[in-house]
Amino acid sequence: MRPDVIDLREFYTTRLGQVARKLLRYRIRQLWPDVSDMDVLALGYPSPYLQQFQGEARRVLAFMPAQQGVHRWPVRDRNQVALVDEMELPLPDASIDRVLLIHGLENAEQAGPLLREIWRVLASGGRLLVVVPNRRGIWARMERTPFGQGHPYSPRQLSRLLRDNLFLPGERASALYIPPVASRMLLRTAGAWENLGHRWGNAFAGVLLMEADKQIYAVPATKRRRRPIALPLPAPPTGAVGLTGAGHHARFDQGNAPLRRSGQKPTFRGRNR
Repeated sequence: MRPDVIDLREFYTTRLGQVARKLLRYRIRQLWPDVSDMDVLALGYPSPYLQQFQGEARRVLAFMPAQQGVHRWPVRDRNQVALVDEMELPLPDASIDRVLLIHGLENAEQAGPLLREIWRVLASGGRLLVVVPNRRGIWARMERTPFGQGHPYSPRQLSRLLRDNLFLPGERASALYIPPVASRMLLRTAGAWENLGHRWGNAFAGVLLMEADKQIYAVPATKRRRRPIALPLPAPPTGAVGLTGAGHHARFDQGNAPLRRSGQKPTFRGRNR
C-alpha cells in the first residue's frame, strides 16, 4: 500500500526524518556532484531532496503519483510540483537529463512499466538514480517510517530489474546505517554510525542508491505479423479452367499454398466430370 502524502510530510518533520534527509542528501550529492545546465526530474516523494539542485540545474521538476497525493513545493516560491499518472508522464520523449526516483519504485504497482516510462523521457546519455529500502536492512522492517513500506530490494534484485528495463546499472551507494529509533542520543551519533556502516558494507544499510544509464542499443525489435503477399501468375493455357485468368493475381501466404478469394468456390483443372 502506497503511503499517503500527509504521512510522508509528517515523517520528514520529525527529528528522525530530518536526520534521514540529511544523510540521504549527502549520498545523492556524492553520486550527482554537478547537474549544471541539466533538466532534473524527481518522481515519488522527492521534495525533501531537491533544494540542493535549485539554482544549479537548468530546470527542476517534481512529479508525485495520483494515488499518493501532492503538496506544494517550494512553499515560498513558484510551485514546481505536479500530480501525475506515473505510467503516462506529461513530458515529450528524450526531454530529461537526470531522473531521481525516491519513495516511488518500492510502492509502484507495476515496476516495469514505470521504468519504461522513465526510459522514454530520458535523453540519450541520461541517468536514473533509484533510492529504495534495502531488503536486509532494519529500516525495511519498521513500518513507522516510509522506508518500511512497499517492496524492498537487494542490490542484485534492483540491478536485475534495471537491466530488464533497458538500463545499465552503474555506481551504487548505501545510507541509513543508524537504527530507525527516535532517540536523541542515538541521532546525535548518526554520522559515526554512517562511517562505521560503510566499513561493514551494504548488508546493514537501510537504503540502497543505484545509478543507471539509459541504454539505446538494447531496444527490442517489435515482432511483425506475417502478412500474405500477392504474386502475379502467367495466364493459363487457352481452354484451361482454374482460379486465375489473364490480369488476375493469386494470394500466397509466405511459404504456403495459394489462398482462395473470399466466397470463391474451388475449381479443378481438366474436364468436368
